[in-house]
Amino acid sequence: MEKRFADSSKEDYLKTILVIMAEKEKCRVIDIARYLNVTKASASIAVKKLENAELIMKENNNLWLTEQGKEIAEQIYEKGSFLEEWLIKMGIDEETAKEDACAIEHVLSEKTYKKMKEYVNSKKDE
Repeated sequence: MEKRFADSSKEDYLKTILVIMAEKEKCRVIDIARYLNVTKASASIAVKKLENAELIMKENNNLWLTEQGKEIAEQIYEKGSFLEEWLIKMGIDEETAKEDACAIEHVLSEKTYKKMKEYVNSKKDE
């Protein structure tokens, strides 16, 4: 059976770091707190857990994704983007699609996601 990440919050933080770094080339705890609309203290606790899990590194108050952290962040970002786009194409408004995609991305198995993606891509050719 495929191993799923037990903590969707961890995935959200990793994805957030990925997005912030793409926009600003660096990421700090305060940037995460603002992006996720959480307190700096909450973001600091989450960051410490990610550091302990060796998913991120911290240097001079800047955060960096490790290879494993980046892999997880990219997977969850890709899955969420795909789901959001698909929901919008189905007629769901953008705000609802974004919220629903974020919720679904954490519980959808990789196996199901790959099959959904194959199906959607096969329909593009028709």
